[in-house]
Amino acid sequence: MKQPVRAVAEAHSVDDVVDVVRLAGKEGLAVTAQPSGHGASGDVADTILLRTHGLTTLEIDPVAKVARVGAGVRWGRLQAAAAAHGLTGLPGSSPVVTVTGYTLGGGLSWFSRKHGFASSSVRSFDIVDAEGNRSVVTRDDELFWALRGGGGDFALVTAMELDLHPLPDLYGGRVLWPATRAPEVLEAFKEITATAPDELTVWFDLLRFPGSPPFVAVDSTYLGKDASGFLAPLDRIGGALSDTRAPMPLTALGDITGEPTDPGPGASKAQLLDGLDGILERVMPIDPLISVQIRHLGGALARPSDSAAGQVAEPYLLYMFGLPGAEDRQREIADGGRKPFTFLAPGESAAAAFPAATLERLRDIKRRHDPANVFRSNYPVLAG
Repeated sequence: MKQPVRAVAEAHSVDDVVDVVRLAGKEGLAVTAQPSGHGASGDVADTILLRTHGLTTLEIDPVAKVARVGAGVRWGRLQAAAAAHGLTGLPGSSPVVTVTGYTLGGGLSWFSRKHGFASSSVRSFDIVDAEGNRSVVTRDDELFWALRGGGGDFALVTAMELDLHPLPDLYGGRVLWPATRAPEVLEAFKEITATAPDELTVWFDLLRFPGSPPFVAVDSTYLGKDASGFLAPLDRIGGALSDTRAPMPLTALGDITGEPTDPGPGASKAQLLDGLDGILERVMPIDPLISVQIRHLGGALARPSDSAAGQVAEPYLLYMFGLPGAEDRQREIADGGRKPFTFLAPGESAAAAFPAATLERLRDIKRRHDPANVFRSNYPVLAG
């Protein structure tokens, strides 16, 4: 964050949240929630930074297949609790991202091709509104639509209830080759994604870590016992440096990509893709980027949705990551097209994530539920 915030507060109870929101309204300040600091961005002038990592409620109802999750709970903890009952939420690649922050932005999961955005599994939100009042938001409230993928611009969410999904078996892992095999790997990736069942998710990765040669990889998860038949095109390539594909516990999901769990600076950019023609020519060589990833979407993500996250017609998502200073290279690769809200980067606005009608509906809800603009998300819907 470039500017200093006006104050920092830590919430260990909902009463703490109420007190901060009411103080902000009285003093003409804004409140921005920070459950973990992952992906921090945005304007924080005249803002109280409210750290909600102390809201750690986690309850699992294995019969109803429902989890109650406080705003500070991270995905690794929820997944471990759910796995004990043969259940899963809809996590992404990192176990240290908070469930609430990720889900408010939609939440693109390893399992979204089967079950949709994580926000589609929410049953209710516990919130503190712009006047400092508590309430529970359910399907009959327009805020329910907005909070499921529209971000944290409308209320401060202190807890959520969300559906869990049966997970009797999980198979997954990473196959890694030298980057010289990238054309062959991309062709195999195209072949796999052309007929992949919704239970299978595959990601294509170009990787260049400091001090090492470039690599190409394919990451995969499969909601079932064995995806080797679906992934057979990878085995025809040969020359793999490593292959971790195997039946795996849900708690090891974060090991597939091995993303850092400690905070650090970075620059990212994303764009939805209609196809992959010419993509290697655009992204190679990847220097000074660390990774260029192409995620296969489709499945449930392409179907109609009654949430702000909406549906995604594009079959692929390009996601790039590098150290600060890599932004120019990222702009050369991506032409500024649409991307999911949860993949917005500093300098971008909510208008890049939503169709015009969705954005206008979100803005209308924001104006009516928070006319004084007490809540300030990373990417405010009224900006830009």
